[in-house]
Order: sequence, then structure tokens, then C-alpha cells
Amino acid sequence: MPNSDQFEVVIQSDYESGQSIVERIMEVVSQTGFSTRDQFGIRLAVDEAVTNAIKHGNQLSPEKKVRIDFRKSDAGVRIEIEDEGDGFRPEDVPDCTADENLERPTGRGLMLMREFMTRIEYSEKGNRVVLEKLHGS
Repeated sequence: MPNSDQFEVVIQSDYESGQSIVERIMEVVSQTGFSTRDQFGIRLAVDEAVTNAIKHGNQLSPEKKVRIDFRKSDAGVRIEIEDEGDGFRPEDVPDCTADENLERPTGRGLMLMREFMTRIEYSEKGNRVVLEKLHGS
């Protein structure tokens, strides 16, 4: 697949397809001037969002797809990930840093996405997330 400053793909709800698209995105990101730390954070956030769409959104259903829209600009990168699931409310995910949740395996990915990206926005339904990372932020 050729690299491009923008592309939209639809993938199967399986981890192999998810990893393939993360690698494709990171090939482009690696050429954008982001620091090593920022590239690490973008990879982590995109991997988490794609994995969540496959696993939690589409429940690994082979009948359901995940749509990924990638855009690169002089300002940074924008990645939109949408699954065919019922969605969720991010505010309902327990705070993984609260004492009572420290040993629970939920919420860490969302926390890391918020930490590494400049902006995260969820659709009202909760089955689409937009990740943005701007240079210098």
C-alpha cells in the first residue's frame, strides 16, 4: 500500500487487520517531524483506539467492520476510528487512578490516549473517536 497524506480504509474486526493499519499510519507519522516520544504516544493511542473498536465495539464479530480515516497536515495528524457497535459513554468508564480501581483492568487505555493526544472527541453514540496530535503539543 502506498503512503499518503490522507486515506480512508475499512478493515475486518480482527487484531491482524488492526495491527496492519496501525503500522500503515505510523509509517506516515514517522515522516512528519514528531519527536520519538510523540510518535510513541500516537502509536499507543491509535493502537488502543483500534483495538477498542475491534474488541469492545464490534465484539470481534467477523460481520462488523472498522472504518479508519487518516489525515496528515502541516499542523499534525488526525485519525478517526469508527466501529459498528452500540457505542459507550467515556464518562462512565471508571477513573483508573482512583484507589478503588487501581487493580481493575479498565480505563487505562482511555487515560493514556488523553495523555498523549492533543484532542480526543467521541461521537454522541460513542462508537467513533477522533484523535488529533498537533506539532508542539
